[in-house]
Amino acid sequence: MFTQKTLWGSLTALVLLAGTSGVTLAEMPAHSSEQNSQFHSIEQPLGLKVGVAIAGFALIGLELWWFLLYKSPDS
Repeated sequence: MFTQKTLWGSLTALVLLAGTSGVTLAEMPAHSSEQNSQFHSIEQPLGLKVGVAIAGFALIGLELWWFLLYKSPDS
């Protein structure tokens, strides 16, 4: 299933990605009160939140079905 080369490559990529994301977060400047005042929180209706979540799960399920479970008629 996985060769040793593929396994080591995946582990190396994981370490590099985890290491660089920590550096990026550490270098982000602190927000000033001036920057925060330009954005306002907008409360979304609960029905909209639930609908978007259900649609997202449905699309994820459709992709999983398509790539993992779908069998073409000619095979």
